[in-house]
Amino acid sequence: MTQQRSDSLKIQSDHNRRGFIKQAVAACFYCVLPFKPMSMTNPIGVTIRKSRYTVKETIDRLQAALEQANATIYARIDQQQELQNIGQAIPPLEFLLFGNPKTGAPVMIENPTAGLDLPLKVIAWQDEQHIVHVAYNAASYIQKRYSLPVNVAAPLNIDPLIAKILS
Repeated sequence: MTQQRSDSLKIQSDHNRRGFIKQAVAACFYCVLPFKPMSMTNPIGVTIRKSRYTVKETIDRLQAALEQANATIYARIDQQQELQNIGQAIPPLEFLLFGNPKTGAPVMIENPTAGLDLPLKVIAWQDEQHIVHVAYNAASYIQKRYSLPVNVAAPLNIDPLIAKILS
């Protein structure tokens, strides 16, 4: 009986040791090998497009088109620069916050909580392969999220504008 118990404990100990070694080896690979590039996910309601321009050129083109369409630019943030200011480094990434009170007012009158997604936002960034991406909330998502009538949400559709500046 003692021999069986000893053998059973030895088997359990070997099993635990092997499990620990597997975990330690896996941890070493995660620390030593470079990480896989992040796969691009498309969150619900977010439109992501590629741009043939640099991040700065993409945001410059968008800002100019928005200003020409009488939109107000509330903020333009160079996230790369902001992080460099605190000693962090990321590839180019810029954020644009904009709107038009004439089109935003009916949305917020219809549903004040829609103000959580207004003013509109666009972000452009460069990935590890030096591909520039542009992301923004789809108008259909905002319309569904806040139960807005189609005619009220229609002016929030920036797809045609984005397509134009990316061409």
